[in-house]
Amino acid sequence: MSTKPGEIMAGEMAEQPVVLRRILEQGAPAIREVAAAVAARSPRFVLLTARGTSDNAALYAKYLLEIRLGLPCGLTSMSTTTAYGARPDLTDVLVITVSQSGGSPDLVASTKAAREAGAITLAVTNNPGSPPAAVSEFHIDILAGPEKALPATKSYTASLLALYLFVEGLRGGDGVAAKVLPDLASQVLSRQDEVRHLASRYRFAERMVITSRGYGYPTAKEAALKLMETSYIPALSYSGADLLHGPLAMVDNISPVIAVVTDGRGGEALQPVLDRLRDRGADLVVVGPAAQAEAASAGFVLPTEGVPEELQPILEILPLQRLAYEVTIARGQDPDAPRALAKVTETH
Repeated sequence: MSTKPGEIMAGEMAEQPVVLRRILEQGAPAIREVAAAVAARSPRFVLLTARGTSDNAALYAKYLLEIRLGLPCGLTSMSTTTAYGARPDLTDVLVITVSQSGGSPDLVASTKAAREAGAITLAVTNNPGSPPAAVSEFHIDILAGPEKALPATKSYTASLLALYLFVEGLRGGDGVAAKVLPDLASQVLSRQDEVRHLASRYRFAERMVITSRGYGYPTAKEAALKLMETSYIPALSYSGADLLHGPLAMVDNISPVIAVVTDGRGGEALQPVLDRLRDRGADLVVVGPAAQAEAASAGFVLPTEGVPEELQPILEILPLQRLAYEVTIARGQDPDAPRALAKVTETH
């Protein structure tokens, strides 16, 4: 049992370098084996099925699959199957179900229906005995270990790394670029005082906006989710392109904005958005490379040198998980047990 608010979440965040190393050292061979078997089937299209935090991991996989492999991807609407009974022809389609617990009935039902409709089915979960794993043809264990805090942290970064290694396996790669992640994650997580200082800006915030583009966009969505489910601050996540198409009007000089800037093409595409935010006098905090973070109102510099753009999301989310934790503690709440939430959310 937790003896003080946030103790469980803090412990699970701290485990992430160990989990990343475990995946690289123990899980990678099995992931490559699954990837080789799936690649041999030559899927023509990919559908990704998930909820909550896992949905953001699935969005990351969508970017990877489309950019690295050129495979068209879509995020499924499970109600088309579970509520409306639709049965599309999924012959030669790869359906990937991402779930930390695997306990939601709609995930199981949609995965089972996809397999019956001819799909190649893969479950990516933190529980090899979970129902989605049981109804799928293939399974990848993300090896995060039991996660007890309601906000998912280590299972999110574990899902990202497992999905990265899977996609690399599909294209015949060895994923060696990911070997730098455990040590870099340890460095980022050690900078708690910096994040605590940033958190002081948001203790009394009434709303927040988080934006990014490209590989960083799933990070923005996951950071917003973490802030909302722990601190209860309405946090709106937008692609930088979508932010310019209307929502920018709500940003003013008292509106906190966090920009997740990847060091690469996504960051370059976000630059016009950062310029517009500065023009509007927004309270802009940048999580990203030094040049961008140092040019903002405040920032958290990420170690991006030598880290491919597609791997940076695994580091980007770490200070933002901690930010959600620190803001929640500062507001006198317990991030381990947000109100009205259950660890396994059952939807149909």
